[in-house]
Amino acid sequence: MVAKRIRYRRAAAAVAAGALPCLAFPAPALWWFAYVALVPWMLLLRSAPTGRRAALEGWLGGAGFILAVHHWLLPSLHVFLLPVAALVGLLWIPWALLVREFLGGVPDTGRAAAALLLVPAGWLLSELARSWQGLGGPWGLLGASQWQVPPALRLASVGGVWLVSLLVVAVNCALVLLVSVPAARIPAVAGVTGCVVLTGAVWLWVPRPEVSGALRVAVVQPGPVADGPDSAEQRFTSAERLTRTLAGQPVDLVVWGESSVGADLAARPDLARRLAVLSSEVGAPLLVNVDARRPAGPAVVPVPGPAVGPVAAAATAPGGGIYKSSVLVGPEGPTGDRYDKMRLVPFGEYVPARSLLGWATSVGKAAGEDRRSGAEPVLMNLPGRPGVRIGPLVCFESAFPDMSRRLTRDGAALLIAQSATSSFQHSWAPAQHASLAALRAAEDGRPMVHATLTGISEVHGPSGERIGPALPTSARAAQVYEVPLARGSTYYVRFGDWPVGAALALLAAYCAIEGVRALGVRKPAPEPTPPPARTARG
Repeated sequence: MVAKRIRYRRAAAAVAAGALPCLAFPAPALWWFAYVALVPWMLLLRSAPTGRRAALEGWLGGAGFILAVHHWLLPSLHVFLLPVAALVGLLWIPWALLVREFLGGVPDTGRAAAALLLVPAGWLLSELARSWQGLGGPWGLLGASQWQVPPALRLASVGGVWLVSLLVVAVNCALVLLVSVPAARIPAVAGVTGCVVLTGAVWLWVPRPEVSGALRVAVVQPGPVADGPDSAEQRFTSAERLTRTLAGQPVDLVVWGESSVGADLAARPDLARRLAVLSSEVGAPLLVNVDARRPAGPAVVPVPGPAVGPVAAAATAPGGGIYKSSVLVGPEGPTGDRYDKMRLVPFGEYVPARSLLGWATSVGKAAGEDRRSGAEPVLMNLPGRPGVRIGPLVCFESAFPDMSRRLTRDGAALLIAQSATSSFQHSWAPAQHASLAALRAAEDGRPMVHATLTGISEVHGPSGERIGPALPTSARAAQVYEVPLARGSTYYVRFGDWPVGAALALLAAYCAIEGVRALGVRKPAPEPTPPPARTARG
């Protein structure tokens, strides 16, 4: 009975310990807490009496982490969030076994030193696996909690958010050794010192982005509107009114949030005409976001410009369907530049394996119809600024480091994420989402604009630094930002996710060594040589 009670208490402690790191993310934003947040969980895992128990507590802790970091999804997914967390939590089992293997008992100096490499590598393996779009994408990566720490952003420019995650877990691992294994203080102190030295070397010697000019970018945030059949028109009208306040100011680009236009512009020439007139009044192109059904096949509709003859606005949707698209509009109407969102939000914009999981629509706000995804990223030439190209992303896509890196490698001078978190207006989601812009800007050495319908909207410079004031969830405003452009290439843009490759190589080497050892143990011993026969005397 006592043993059963202890097991239940340890299980509850694992869930609670796994949830602790959520405090390092916005909205609490206790970034420093990330460096100690894993210690209670790791202390629990190292004391697990068996590998099976460590695996269970790793799974429960992983589920607790997912629930805590994504708790704001409860109004949309309801009880469906629990099986999702249980499924994704399984990804922490290998990490839990590594913690017990290398930190359990009284590890010698060699095992403690190996722990400082392999335990962070195991954590990164869990983060990499759950970063698959179908499992929710790379939301809540531990390194993302350091978005407001300049040295961490500099590390991100070298190895992306992955390198920051590795160092955060390494510090946690060293603290566990210091707390629980006095004999391992030397490798523990050496590990922390190594992290500090690496961060200092990157801070001092890695070149900063070279500023080369600036753009004046206006972010239009219309604020929340009541749900209803005319909500799309209300959003459009509110953004239209706010954009008109920019007339007379020198602006190079005006950015609206996700789903700011609720009808396909080829099917609604009146909306296209209003946007064209607005662009003419402000003297700058508008990047809007269309969330609407597009008919199958090409559709060409005449769109009268404000001062010229008819302009053709074309839309093509093989097979038709609902798309979320970034569309650039100038004084003569849509310029023809369109980007269709490629990575959709599971359950929010499509239901994976709908034939099996379609029941989720009856218990939450899962998508009643799957949206269609685009085929490839798109760069748009900025009218009036020769040589300046913008790289649009839509909402959830700002969480994926590879997408912004691809746009930068293709020549984007400005990254833009059009977002809408109105369904989660009073939760931690808007702050968590906005913080990702700092990481993407630092990784790629390019400024990034995060424009939303209802906040939080932010702009970050090419080193990840915040430019100007953020627009909170309570704001209805059109804010102009002086955005510095940069040239050159960061190490992350050049070499990509090399920390992931290094972590996988370490884990593969460890598995190979353990495999060779296991084969050596199982090798049958040679048969003993029989003693020579005794001869009789006498």
